[in-house]
Amino acid sequence: MDEREYPVSYIFNSIAKKIGENFRERDAFVGDKKNIFVPSAERILRDNKSASDSLYIGNPNGVLDEYTVFGKGDTAKVNLLERSCSCRKFDLVKMSCKHAMAALQAKYGDGEDYGNSIYDYSSPIYKAESYLLPYSEAINVVLPEAEWTVPQELVDTKIFPPSYDPKLRRKKVKRTTGIDETFKSKRRNRCSICKKFGHKRTTCRMGIKS
Repeated sequence: MDEREYPVSYIFNSIAKKIGENFRERDAFVGDKKNIFVPSAERILRDNKSASDSLYIGNPNGVLDEYTVFGKGDTAKVNLLERSCSCRKFDLVKMSCKHAMAALQAKYGDGEDYGNSIYDYSSPIYKAESYLLPYSEAINVVLPEAEWTVPQELVDTKIFPPSYDPKLRRKKVKRTTGIDETFKSKRRNRCSICKKFGHKRTTCRMGIKS
């Protein structure tokens, strides 16, 4: 049976079932990890943390939240108060880059506060609970048409098709006949014997009889 022959409610419910299966798969994938952030964000933070181990931190101005981070051919300025870095990754991605990681380690040390600060200085949109929030809503099925409850004002509403102007179409342009095209005349042949249209004098019956 062709899918186009199914009732519309059946098609909608099939789509809702497929979306519901995807929701449950994503909920199980993220919910079972027991991470603060989603797995992809956790992987980025781990990579940035590993890269920050080879960086050197300087604070020439003595300001608590402003640091200069030096690396191999790489120098960046980090402002933890504004959550910005000259590499622009901290500003755009809203996640602690490797320079911000080094600055957080210089500020909080190697204890638990440093581990918590990595998440505190990143955007909450990467949290697992924020990711799962859109998938927590239920998708209602479409009931059979016999069980629909439609307000009377909608039943009485007449929906007319949009207005159509037949003149709003492509303008016809007379095409010029090519050299190698045969010219078809719209003139009808007229017999010179019987004076009737549709044949010539050579095929006229009166001319044959004479």
